[in-house]
Amino acid sequence: MSETVSVFPTPRPRITRVSVDRPWVWLAAGWRDFIAVPGTSLAYGLVPVIAGWLAVLLMLWLDLPYLVLPLSAGFFFVGPFMAVGLYEVSRRLETKQVVGGASTLLAWRRNPDQIALMGLLLLLFHLAWMRMAQLLFAIFEWRNVPSWDRFLDLIWASSRSLPFLAVGVGLGAVLAAVAFAVGAFSMPYLLDRRASNMFEAVATSVAAVRLNPGPMLLWAVLIVFLVVLGMVPGLIGLVVTLPLVAYATWHAYRDIVRFEEGPRD
Repeated sequence: MSETVSVFPTPRPRITRVSVDRPWVWLAAGWRDFIAVPGTSLAYGLVPVIAGWLAVLLMLWLDLPYLVLPLSAGFFFVGPFMAVGLYEVSRRLETKQVVGGASTLLAWRRNPDQIALMGLLLLLFHLAWMRMAQLLFAIFEWRNVPSWDRFLDLIWASSRSLPFLAVGVGLGAVLAAVAFAVGAFSMPYLLDRRASNMFEAVATSVAAVRLNPGPMLLWAVLIVFLVVLGMVPGLIGLVVTLPLVAYATWHAYRDIVRFEEGPRD
């Protein structure tokens, strides 16, 4: 006697196709969440900014300036994991629950094992990017790691700078595209569906991106623009842009990922 087991628990997720301009609606909804709880939003935004300052200072202290830019790109790779508490803020605002420090800080406890595994996967993407940056210097025969005072001169004035930047941007774009498809909605899904697992979340995220190429491409461009804009004034702009992107991501998830039946956990 055989028994069939469904990979996805009931209710199964369904992916909704949305219009290409839908990301603007997500941003508007994210901004409303930001305004609803400005203190909590700014507090969450300040934590990764301080962490970023410390990381940059550490790289400079170790005389590894060439790792500052790849390290800064970590916001794109591990951002979804860092934003779990912010997703919980949007979830609670949506369901009319009280938004408190303890409830959002401990949001990972809704699905601890799978959220941790997903965070580890995103961290591996970031570590792969960091390692790739180191290998690029070796490939382009910068055998001696440039010091901070010579780093920018080597990057912009060297005869190898153009191919170096082209290859770096190309490889980074490919890795970022894969990471985006895998992580676009995985964390919101794991937070929302407490009985779900990482593989289910990744499959849903990839399907959502694949079935909505236009709006998700625009959304990826907007994320890059907002994060880079936040980085320009010494990372301080991320205090606003990171919570905004996180809230908008939650609304994007709720807009695209639907379920056949039954209430959410």
